[in-house]
Amino acid sequence: MDGSRTLAHDQQAQLQALYAEMRPHSLYPLWEVLSALVTPTPRSAARPHRWAYAPARDYLMRAGDLISAEQAERRVLILENPGLAGSSAIVPSLYAGLQLILPGEVAPCHRHAQCALRFVMEGDGAFTAVDGERAVMRPFDLVLTPNWQWHDHGNEGDRPMIWLDGLDIPTVRFYEASFAERLPSAAHPETVPPGDSLRRYGRNLRPLRGTGADRRPARQPLFHYPYTEWRESLLALAAAEAPDPHLGHALEFVNPADGGPVMPTIAAHVRHLPSGFETRPRRSTDGTVLVVVEGHGTARIEGVEHPLEERDLLVIPSWHALELRADRPLTLFAYSDRAAQEKLGLWREERLG
Repeated sequence: MDGSRTLAHDQQAQLQALYAEMRPHSLYPLWEVLSALVTPTPRSAARPHRWAYAPARDYLMRAGDLISAEQAERRVLILENPGLAGSSAIVPSLYAGLQLILPGEVAPCHRHAQCALRFVMEGDGAFTAVDGERAVMRPFDLVLTPNWQWHDHGNEGDRPMIWLDGLDIPTVRFYEASFAERLPSAAHPETVPPGDSLRRYGRNLRPLRGTGADRRPARQPLFHYPYTEWRESLLALAAAEAPDPHLGHALEFVNPADGGPVMPTIAAHVRHLPSGFETRPRRSTDGTVLVVVEGHGTARIEGVEHPLEERDLLVIPSWHALELRADRPLTLFAYSDRAAQEKLGLWREERLG
């Protein structure tokens, strides 16, 4: 036995000496780290976390008194996951932030490699312009700014405008593929009347190809999904059939060009839970950000409860079991990295209970 221990000790000593000799050559033994690299199930460093809207809004408004939208370029408070300190990420692949535009302000026009969505939290009268076309923004509208398309924001109303920014900044950073440009002027010249894309592409139709009227990029023609329209569709679904036991009633926003997710790296959907309904536990590999649009309830993530009030935000990391309970009819918006994961053949879900 002593001989065996001595032999094992000698082997370890020789291995450690080998590791030390290899290290200056940037060579390392896989067998020492394999179990941490290829895990049986996902192990996210991100943590479940809820941001109550009211205090976040207060901090954002105080920032509005101290720095202008033009000075900041984008006046935004980052929702950084407490398990990902210093990353500016809400889950390892996605970014989230709350942006404020005050009456009379313009957030200067720029474009970048990152895909972005805007989900309006409050206010009326502001706009996002994409390649010179304005989308007038109202609460709970979804507005996209596809990658490498010029976009600026302005507020011509008389109230502050706040929305949630969701971007794939960490994904682009991982691939080291970030590019950005700023337009010399603060706003892009108007190219078409506001709402032109909705009229052309908003009802599962598009201008006949070859007529010259199909003006938006073929890969992503629609960038505005109004709350009044998606809510009507969601409630019509809820009235017509029983809720899915793990999701409630759920509808995904789609790109009308191909029927797929709204952006190459980001998927978005909405859910409705009737009063008193409680979902069975479900987990999936996509890191997900939830916004409470209407109602009140509770989210249970891996057994830990998080209260849900209107406009609260909640992050569910990869492979964390989620259960939702609606104390009053509950409507939720969500975005995640499912679009990218599906393209890579990685996305997976498990329905429990």
